[in-house]
Amino acid sequence: MVDVVDSAYPKHAIFTEAENIPLIDLSAESNLLAEIRDACKEWGFFQLVNHGASLELLRNIKSAAREFFAQSKEEKGKVKRDEVNPLGYYDSEHTKNVRDWKEVFDLAVESPIVMPVSHDPNDKELMEMHNRWPEYPPNFREACQEYALEVKNLAFKLLQLISMSLGLPENHLDGFFKDHASLVRINHYPPCPTPDVALGVGPHKDSVGLTILAQDDVGGLEVKRKADGAWIRVEPIPDAYIVNLGAIMQAWTNDRYESVEHRAIVNSERERFSIGFFFNPAHHVNVEPLRKLIDHQKNPAKYKPFNWGKFVATRRRSNFKKLDVENLQVSDFKINAAGLA
Repeated sequence: MVDVVDSAYPKHAIFTEAENIPLIDLSAESNLLAEIRDACKEWGFFQLVNHGASLELLRNIKSAAREFFAQSKEEKGKVKRDEVNPLGYYDSEHTKNVRDWKEVFDLAVESPIVMPVSHDPNDKELMEMHNRWPEYPPNFREACQEYALEVKNLAFKLLQLISMSLGLPENHLDGFFKDHASLVRINHYPPCPTPDVALGVGPHKDSVGLTILAQDDVGGLEVKRKADGAWIRVEPIPDAYIVNLGAIMQAWTNDRYESVEHRAIVNSERERFSIGFFFNPAHHVNVEPLRKLIDHQKNPAKYKPFNWGKFVATRRRSNFKKLDVENLQVSDFKINAAGLA
């Protein structure tokens, strides 16, 4: 795992536990859309209970993850990802050019997925990304694949509820996710001897449509509250999922719903696991404010169009090495008051 602490990490800001992110019961028959609307508008995050996804499949992947990460670095390295095929095991990822205190295993929900070879807008070449599977534990592949497909169904359901919460037809956003490039990431955060100067994942916004996260009882996720910038620790709820909006949802909704910064702190005594499902559109999707949500007079488009595949390819460059420039953000496509990007 990570054996150095990057001095670029700041000391942790003060956080509060006085208020937690909204809790939404997906089985509720009344006020569900209003609750989702308020949570997306005020927080960009919510916890989800009674979501209908199989708890047995969640337990299976958690168990398989513990067995996989308990192996030696040499064994895990046999399925190590690289810049050519960024799927598999990795232990030195960067977030915004700062080294994370974690190790991960990434897999495509539906393999292979197709993505641009490079961030160059003139380069039209595409590549196929194939899953890499370890020999041990023997049930790892099955546990991951079954879980990924289960949460994919939940993601489409949430996408439709969010669409309706915006006053749009239920399936208005579904087309963007045909031939989707969704990923599952299993995170392992080992105990850290200096938790006051290191972070499991530094402050960032996800470059996706939606993220659906399962965390264990250790916890560690913190959300930056929109109202005042305070860091709010998301307390673990058994069998709940944490849902947050990604950067492209912010652009689609023309800032009506914003993607919010979050981070993961580390623990000096206990290891932590979490499993993230990143709901991604197809690589060829061009992201821009939805026409039904803009008005050229009262609410003009706040973002110029950008290609999601190239956006991710650009951000992916800093996953493997520290760059001399700030990582690309959705805010880089913002149109200012004069109408210029």
